[in-house]
This record gives sequence, C-alpha cells and structure tokens, in this order.
Amino acid sequence: MAEDKVLMPQKVPCKVSVEAGRVYFWCSCGRSARQPFCDGSHKETGLAPLKWEAEKDGDVWFCACKTTKNRPLCDGSHKRL
Repeated sequence: MAEDKVLMPQKVPCKVSVEAGRVYFWCSCGRSARQPFCDGSHKETGLAPLKWEAEKDGDVWFCACKTTKNRPLCDGSHKRL
C-alpha cells in the first residue's frame, strides 16, 4: 500500500461556484489532479474523499492545503504554514 501521508497540492484555497443540493467529493489526500475534488488518486492509500453537499448556490472556498479544521472548507489554516 502506498504511503497514507496527506500531501499539500497548493497553499491557497480554491474558489468554486457550487449549486444547492449538489454533492461534491473533496480530495482529502492531496493527490488529485482535479483539486480541490477527488479524481480517485487516493485508491492506493488508506485515505478517502469527503462527501459534501452544498446548502445554497454561490461561491465557497475549498481548502487545498489540507490542514483546515473545517473540512472541506478553508478556515485560514494556510496562513500559518
């Protein structure tokens, strides 16, 4: 099995326009080429994506440094890296 270490694909968050009721799968491993969303790259690890459903239409900031305490959304943790 590949290493279960979480990677940091980028330090700044990803702004995404989301649709109410739509489900998104946030990459929690940092390996996806489709950041901030899962592309299946975690399959050789013990990590898994996080399912998140948008409550309303609009822009949200998804964490890309993978250190947020408000998964999957950015909480500003990247500012301390």
